[in-house]
Amino acid sequence: METYLELEPLTTSQCNNKLNAVGDALYVIGGKWKLRIIIALKEGHSRFNELQRTIPGISAKVLSQELKDLELNGFLERRVHADTPVVVEYLPTAYTATLKNVLEALSEWGEMHRQKLREEGNK
Repeated sequence: METYLELEPLTTSQCNNKLNAVGDALYVIGGKWKLRIIIALKEGHSRFNELQRTIPGISAKVLSQELKDLELNGFLERRVHADTPVVVEYLPTAYTATLKNVLEALSEWGEMHRQKLREEGNK
């Protein structure tokens, strides 16, 4: 059984660069909700109430703040249609596609981890 992934040793500078890069990434997309919102947007859910129904457990207040953060970081565009009633849509930007490999890797790892826990629970 694999116990750990062997990595090439890093210099202190390389280690600091990696730590900073991961810190930056987690600052922008980290937390419980941001990636879930991005996935829901990419699946075509674009209105506030629709997003809230799609993502179990997220409050309106948290969703509102997370949408603002995602817009600020270039992952979504907020469109207001001034019809009656006013309709607000949130649409993923092209920049969101830069997360494709991250989302796929996290999804695969999450499935593998869930399976591992199930197998350990059956022992």
